Amino acid sequence: QVQLVESGGGLVQAGGSLRLSCAASGRTFTWYVMAWFRQAPGKEREFVAAIRLRDVLTYYTNSVKGRFTISRDNAKNTVYLQMNNLKPEDTAVYFCAAREGLALTATTPGQYDYWGQGTQVTVSS
Repeated sequence: QVQLVESGGGLVQAGGSLRLSCAASGRTFTWYVMAWFRQAPGKEREFVAAIRLRDVLTYYTNSVKGRFTISRDNAKNTVYLQMNNLKPEDTAVYFCAAREGLALTATTPGQYDYWGQGTQVTVSS
């Protein structure tokens, strides 16, 4: 079993930055893929970024490439999402997710086994 706890959300002006953290506990998870998803009001949950923990390969949705960076600290069992140059359309609840296996390009929520409770990110214009 894996437990995921997100933190770091908040209110920021357009062009600003935030760093989200996802602390994992439970089973050792170096063989997992960890990802961030987001869900805006009235919209479906969408993939943002993923990282394969054993070799640090990453994958991003096009709308955040060059602005967001996903990283991990295995010693702390924590995955981060550094978000720069934030835009109002980035406003959403951000969720951390984990899946067993090595497929980095899993981009649908149903492909993930574990989820955090979410953290709100609001970007004002």
